[in-house]
Amino acid sequence: MEGSLVLEDGTVARGPFFGARRRILGELVFNTNMTGYTEALTDPSYRGQIL
Repeated sequence: MEGSLVLEDGTVARGPFFGARRRILGELVFNTNMTGYTEALTDPSYRGQIL
């Protein structure tokens, strides 16, 4: 399934996605860890954010 990431300035990025199959709004954040990035997907500190 394909989705879109629309930024506040109007920039649009399209591509495949996984996870919820509905419209999602939230703060976009990133993780710079060299290891353990898979654990970040279930880390409660990222709740309500798009990782």
